[in-house]
Amino acid sequence: MRKRAKDLPPPRVRKEPPTIEEAISAAQDLSDDREAQIEIAAGFMGVSIDEVRPLMPLRVKPATSIIAGNRSVVVERRVARPSLRRIAAR
Repeated sequence: MRKRAKDLPPPRVRKEPPTIEEAISAAQDLSDDREAQIEIAAGFMGVSIDEVRPLMPLRVKPATSIIAGNRSVVVERRVARPSLRRIAAR
């Protein structure tokens, strides 16, 4: 017996803040200004600016470099397929 969607509990969403490397890399892609990068990375991680400042590299990474982590996220969206009754009714 299948449960109806309204009988099921809501889906659980897992929220993980980015690692410092991911936050810094994203901040460097968004801004060329070092102070702005520090603010952006701190915002991504939910920590104070003073915690990120010593970890931010002094040198700006080249615009052509790509840093790929070993983390992956899979998002699946299930689309309801039309039933044969709805197709036949058209």
